[in-house]
Amino acid sequence: MPQRRARLLHSRVAMSEPRWSLDDAPERPGVYIFRDAAGAALYIGKAANLRARLSSYRRPGGDGRLLIRFLEQQAVRVETIVTRTEAEALLLEDELVKRDQPPHNIRLKDDKSFLMVRIDLDARFPRLELVREHAPREGRRTRKTHGRVRMFGPYANTRALRAMLADLHRVVPLRDCADSVMNHRTRPCLKHQIGLCAAPCTGLIDAAGYQQLVERTMRVLDGEIDDIVEEFESRMHAAAEEMAYERAAAWRDRLAALRRASERQGVKSRESVDRDVLALARRADRAVVHRLAFRAGRLAESRAHTFKSELPDEELLHVVITAIYAPGRAHAPRELVLPCRPVEHELLAHVLGESVELVVPTTGERLRMLELAGENARSELERASAAADAEGEALTQLAAVVGIDAREPDEPPLVLDCFDISTFQGKDTVAARVRFRGGVPDRAGYRRYQVKSVEGQDDFASLREVVTRALRRGLAEEDLPDLVVIDGGAQQLASALAARDEVGAWDVKMVGLAKARAERNVRGKKKEHSEERLVLDPDKPPLELARHTALRHLFERLRDEAHRFAITYHRKQRGKLESRLDSIPGVGDVKRKALLRAFGSVHGVKAASVEQLAALPSIGMELARTIVEH
Repeated sequence: MPQRRARLLHSRVAMSEPRWSLDDAPERPGVYIFRDAAGAALYIGKAANLRARLSSYRRPGGDGRLLIRFLEQQAVRVETIVTRTEAEALLLEDELVKRDQPPHNIRLKDDKSFLMVRIDLDARFPRLELVREHAPREGRRTRKTHGRVRMFGPYANTRALRAMLADLHRVVPLRDCADSVMNHRTRPCLKHQIGLCAAPCTGLIDAAGYQQLVERTMRVLDGEIDDIVEEFESRMHAAAEEMAYERAAAWRDRLAALRRASERQGVKSRESVDRDVLALARRADRAVVHRLAFRAGRLAESRAHTFKSELPDEELLHVVITAIYAPGRAHAPRELVLPCRPVEHELLAHVLGESVELVVPTTGERLRMLELAGENARSELERASAAADAEGEALTQLAAVVGIDAREPDEPPLVLDCFDISTFQGKDTVAARVRFRGGVPDRAGYRRYQVKSVEGQDDFASLREVVTRALRRGLAEEDLPDLVVIDGGAQQLASALAARDEVGAWDVKMVGLAKARAERNVRGKKKEHSEERLVLDPDKPPLELARHTALRHLFERLRDEAHRFAITYHRKQRGKLESRLDSIPGVGDVKRKALLRAFGSVHGVKAASVEQLAALPSIGMELARTIVEH
């Protein structure tokens, strides 16, 4: 048992650093979403301070939950959605967990939902009813599917809501008994005697007077609590002056509960309507438009669009709306909530359709949603500005380390190429090149290569072939990069340098990027932990890149993008090769799988003799001859 415990402790210490970064996380309340390489949600959580919460996952062992080790291995990025309050974060977490069903979330997956307050205005003497959000038409004993009904909520803090309603009855004494009880009373109940009910059951208040109480209640539930706050504060101060501190503390707690429960939220709509909310944040020529998409009253998507533009807000919104909702792109919802009215808004009707309404809110639910989108737009703008500053710093550091002249703002940006080889047991070897221009991916410069002259597993020869072909074409087209980054160590860099010398592209700088390694045992020898290393010369020790620096982050992004591009192409090519068997008459899915199991690959099937093929249980002599001939 002690040995097992020691191994577990060692595995925690030696655990590799997570691939996601918290550098962009804001110090605000909100929701965070861990996603895997395919973009699927792994875990969704909420936090009062997103940066502090995400920082806890960086510490060895995380916060103690078993799911953390899986997140460290599977999560490749983390998204954040900023909210205005912690209550909004709880509501949004509930919504997203139910929608995406992440595998590592334990809570909130069932059909339970938050409480809402329902008032049936068609009732003779309306009362407050607590209902669940997923079944808002159902009270405790009442079912109603039509008529005038006001819904308030949802409320994230159930305890604060019940405390607020108890205090509300002291100020606005609405009945809380069921209709069956009220209709059979002949005298007022005890609650009337202690001031908690106006006793409409016995005619002590008429319908008009009771309606005034209902209207005041709805104003309070709508957030207009100034009168009640003033009354509670006066009672609290009076108790404090009388040195009745326990009574003053009780009024203080009531006041806090009232404020928490009446705090409005902007992450769920009361109306079952399709609505997009677009907020704008700007700094110099950088602009961010954040889009919150509500479908059937629920938040379905949160996405930021970043632009460089000096257009006025009204004109920029016109351009953005046209780009997002152009024919063939996103479907325009019934409502577009905007911070200002775009120019030529009449022309937008041709793009959006006559049924789409443009709304610039000044109060109410739409304004709260716009404020929520604005918080996220400002957060994304801060992140983008910080990323741009970091990219500039990284490129400056790179130029100094590698020996390239730093570029001025009015000069062409640095061009970085990265090569990666992808193979499977020495078969179907391919390569890929990605290009970053000024620290940003330039997809027009991405290239894929099939390795033609190398047989078997030889990454060095494959790399030399591909770099030679790329540099030769670059010389011919006058399209050479400033720096070539090779995914590998000294030997890989030596192969690339040999290719450069063969072509004669001596002005192109080259470096190797060796991956970080955890502490491990190799053939009985202990290998120490190492960070990412930059190989400047195959014959000299590498330069270790410090964690969390802009330069290291730039190299990692470049290398990871090259790896993604290469392995995607490799999988595509392998799929093409395997599908050749399907074109052979008589070979279906079952026989194709049997052939690949027996001979390992399409090449193995091709090299097999008729007798070897016919020896398989599902392949006869006639089909074997067909396969060989094909």
